[in-house]
Amino acid sequence: MTVRARIEQWERSHLHPRAAKSVESRGRREKEPECDIRTAFQRDRDRILHSKSFRRLKHKTQVFLAPLGDHYRTRLTHTLEVAQIARTISRALNLNEDLTEAIAMGHDLGHTPFGHAGEEVLNRLSAKGFHHARQSVRVVEYLEREGRGLNLTFEVIDGIKKHSKGLGAILAPDNDRPVTLEAEVVRIADVIAYVNHDIDDAIRAGLIKPSDLPEDCLRFFGESHGQRIDTMVKDVINQTVKLDYERVAMSEEGLFLLHKLRKFLYERVYQAPQVKREFAKAYALLERLFAYFVEHPDRIGNWCIESDPVERRVLDYLSGMTDRYAIELYRELFLPKPWRAEVEYGV
Repeated sequence: MTVRARIEQWERSHLHPRAAKSVESRGRREKEPECDIRTAFQRDRDRILHSKSFRRLKHKTQVFLAPLGDHYRTRLTHTLEVAQIARTISRALNLNEDLTEAIAMGHDLGHTPFGHAGEEVLNRLSAKGFHHARQSVRVVEYLEREGRGLNLTFEVIDGIKKHSKGLGAILAPDNDRPVTLEAEVVRIADVIAYVNHDIDDAIRAGLIKPSDLPEDCLRFFGESHGQRIDTMVKDVINQTVKLDYERVAMSEEGLFLLHKLRKFLYERVYQAPQVKREFAKAYALLERLFAYFVEHPDRIGNWCIESDPVERRVLDYLSGMTDRYAIELYRELFLPKPWRAEVEYGV
């Protein structure tokens, strides 16, 4: 018996009946031989972890654009915090941690430079719109590995596609639920992670004080960063068990107050004048780069699929950029360079 077969056997006998089992996966778009030591979901996690798109997350904005401070979150540290929270919940519920982690690691691969500011401007400029969840799916299906994609399992792609909620319902609506409970775990872990770390970063940046947070939220979740995450995670675990795994859930009060905290962040942090001023600069930068590459698609290079329409290629190129790459490219294309006179001696 291979190591993989032994793990698959363990999943069948130890995981909750409603947990996703790797041996029962709906499979990959392109069939391929199984690995002797890793399950299908473990391979997916590893492919995402070793991808170029994953590495670029370390230089993509979470909230604060290209921060100079060492402790502000980036899209990569956000992803790692989501994965940690999601695995904690999945472990407690006896769900498939490997699937949970794979979805969490891949959920933001399609995010633009400059955070949601970049997403907003690309959505406005594109005739067909732009959304980071759809782009994340496109990254893993088509753009990675020079256009071959990562060939992930159906369950991981479904979880990536359905993780995002914007200002909508935190829990997946019944008409658009993912096919696995593990994906539902990632969806709510994403909110728990960003609400709490964005509060932490906003306090560090001086935009808010701890006492500014809604009083009822502090009473219910706790006053410290760790207390709030701990309360939210336990609430999710307890309510999911109480519903007998019908869906991943939160208590009515906990869900209401989590929505309230998120609304507080949108009003006091994401829409803060200091943040919006920098976002306006990001809008202008991406708008000009978009217009330039639509006119000069030959300058895109091998980032994209050459047979795609020009706008699609430009969107793939721009959304794949890191903050600093976009800034340096803009400087190279549009800002004058100091003239350096060449002096030749002995002529």
